[in-house]
Amino acid sequence: MSNFRGRGLQANVLGTFDTVVMAVAGSAPAYSIAATTAVLVGAVGLASPAALLYCAIPMLGIALAFSYLSRIDVNAGASYSWVGRTLHPFLGFISGWALVISATIFMVAGSLPAGSMTLSLFDEDLADNTALATTVGAFWFLVMLFVVLGGARLTVRAQLVMSGVELAILAVFAVGALLHSGHARDFDWSWLGFSHFHGMTGFASGALIAAFYYWGWDVTSNLSEETRDSRRTTGLAGLIGVGIVFLLFEVFTIAVNVILSDKQIQAGDANVLAVLGEEVWPGWGGKLLIVAVMLSTIATLETTLIQVTRSLFAMGRDRTMPEALGRVHRKWNTPWVAIAVVGAVALMLFIASNALGSVGDILADAISAIGLQIAVYYGLAGLAVVVAYRRMLLKSLSNFLFGGLWPLLGALFMFWIFVESLGELSTTAVAIGIGGLGVGLIPMLWYWKRGSDYYRPAKLDAAQAVDHDHSLDGYAAAAEHSRVHEGLPTDF
Repeated sequence: MSNFRGRGLQANVLGTFDTVVMAVAGSAPAYSIAATTAVLVGAVGLASPAALLYCAIPMLGIALAFSYLSRIDVNAGASYSWVGRTLHPFLGFISGWALVISATIFMVAGSLPAGSMTLSLFDEDLADNTALATTVGAFWFLVMLFVVLGGARLTVRAQLVMSGVELAILAVFAVGALLHSGHARDFDWSWLGFSHFHGMTGFASGALIAAFYYWGWDVTSNLSEETRDSRRTTGLAGLIGVGIVFLLFEVFTIAVNVILSDKQIQAGDANVLAVLGEEVWPGWGGKLLIVAVMLSTIATLETTLIQVTRSLFAMGRDRTMPEALGRVHRKWNTPWVAIAVVGAVALMLFIASNALGSVGDILADAISAIGLQIAVYYGLAGLAVVVAYRRMLLKSLSNFLFGGLWPLLGALFMFWIFVESLGELSTTAVAIGIGGLGVGLIPMLWYWKRGSDYYRPAKLDAAQAVDHDHSLDGYAAAAEHSRVHEGLPTDF
């Protein structure tokens, strides 16, 4: 795609365990449950466990798409590269841009609760002060910005500590919730069915919010150029990550339905887990779960920064965005220009967010807007794998099911919830979601006219990758050949 021969990212930094941790942290289990459960229950009521279940099935299809595509194209841009080389470069750019915009929005939506939860550990009244929460959240954001700037090795060490403590606290409270005697209502298997949804539109709006829960596991693909044996590791870690967070989401969402009343859920607003913690373990429970959510939020700020900066790095390298974004720091091997730009833009958005209302209002609109953008780039990746593997789908049942049918159904599901949910969302959410994608047309057309090689791609074809070495073991050699063709470093 590009003839850029600049310095590359640091290779072979992350192992399998590291990437699994990053996948789980990317989905931010504690933050997602705390910040999104009230929104999900408000949309679908007692059907919230069902929304998570029925979104997990197509989400696994998208994870399979990422797994299969990462075998034949190792690229920090992930879906940006894959979609561009299979469907069309314009769609590839929109896919990458959707990730960039959704991640940028999340860095504001995620930093605000990080700030408010930090304040709530000292004084509950301070947590409702949007300006103060923004300031503290911006502080945590800057800390993570410098950690990401310091390199993948420092990033994963910080992640192991934060996610380790978070998951330990969640595990303790999962057991406590199961043993808790006080119930607002008894568990009912109908919560996992369709009877509590208000028609297909209601189901779609619930699934769109559920997609936000899972979003982030694909950070493993953006780290592929920095991962050992990345053709196997990144996809496997993504699948394991989706499986782990699905179990956590279901356990805690069912616990919320069983233990908390509707009034308590609504009162929880931006942190339902804190309310649940007080019920399960009065006194200390709420505080411990606030710590878990705070760590989860800060940890996912880190993974989100990785996703957006690696995507911008790939775009700069391909000259579909300013070329400076593709520069790598000589000491830390990180895309320092992209990191600096993202930091500056996010800080400006922090200031602007104060004019939008309370933390809860900002979160509700941001979650829905991000859901629209997630649906776009996940759906395009699901289509891309079918095109890339089209000549191999009938060669085995596993290829047909896991590399074709399941990802295709996942893609169609993503596009369906995108269209169906538009009528249910607020004007602000639609404006942020669709408007954010529309802004991407400006740099796309500008750099297309300037003749970026990205818009004249070498087509991605799994059959050619296999034939290059006459076996599946030829993936590595074929991909290295592709990297040489693209002018990228080959020592990954």
